Amino acid sequence: MVDLIFEFVDQPMIPSQKNFASVEEIGESVKVDCCQGNIPEDFPEGVYIRNGSNPLFGGLKLAVSVFGKTDSVWVEGEGMLHALHFKKDEDGEWIFYYKNRYVETDTYKMESQRKKPAFLPVAEGDPLATLVASFFNMLRFGQEYKIMSNTNVFMHGGKHYSIAENYIPQEINPISLETYGNWNPGGAWSRAFTSHPKKVPGTGELVTVGVEAKKPYCIVGIISATNQVDLIADGKELVHRLDLQLDQCSVFHDVGVTNKYTILVDFMLTISPERVMKGGSLFKYEREKDARIAVIPRYGDADSIKWFHIEPCVSYHIMNTFEDGDEVHI
Repeated sequence: MVDLIFEFVDQPMIPSQKNFASVEEIGESVKVDCCQGNIPEDFPEGVYIRNGSNPLFGGLKLAVSVFGKTDSVWVEGEGMLHALHFKKDEDGEWIFYYKNRYVETDTYKMESQRKKPAFLPVAEGDPLATLVASFFNMLRFGQEYKIMSNTNVFMHGGKHYSIAENYIPQEINPISLETYGNWNPGGAWSRAFTSHPKKVPGTGELVTVGVEAKKPYCIVGIISATNQVDLIADGKELVHRLDLQLDQCSVFHDVGVTNKYTILVDFMLTISPERVMKGGSLFKYEREKDARIAVIPRYGDADSIKWFHIEPCVSYHIMNTFEDGDEVHI
């Protein structure tokens, strides 16, 4: 029925986005012979790994139907891991190898097995088309959106994870780039996971935040620290959970930490599926409201949050946070 109603069409890419065009998986690692500059003598052997948006089937798609058109947002491609290995040969000379591989999320497997686009885009588009597309995605796949896993790579508890904030992380192998599966700390995190979780200085606990377009809109979570005796045995339990008790769904792309506090910047970019159904965008800046910063005691409750109002601004990322006496610097 979906194939009869909807037609997938290549979504045009504007010139400023062409650096994000899809590339193919290359298979086995390849040696990199082109090198400019010098590697410091004390630089360690290892691997530099990152991920990024790499849409399947040649690029992002839009869906055209009798109900209208639905579009993808340009960052919505599947996650692809890119790894650059730094090694030394028997003579102590540096050699480099490159490898790439898709993050094999649950939704990646669904579409790659079909060998054609299957998830209908729902981020933007005509109201009725978006409503019908969301219904069919839920009916066929059990969720509205694809799992992206294209924004960040982090390590905790001796393991490595790929993440985008529309789902929980995927555990990966940093050498083979194999995807092991989803990571839900202690089975207790039932929502999306920020792209930029942070380690607490001193304790090594991992602080995350998850937003949803329905109440509770924002939850802050603390995941147990790595056990230095047995790296595999710890670093996987959700030890604290805090509902910020917000009255709207704000985007928190990043989180900051100090020794004692968790920091969030609310720049009043809100998410509302209802706006899409009415023909608007999923995202909206609440320009009439001040931005604000939340300073939250590490194990505090909603009543312990200190909110500081600042001029309207946009701040997706937090560069640094630290304490200096009784002041918190952001």
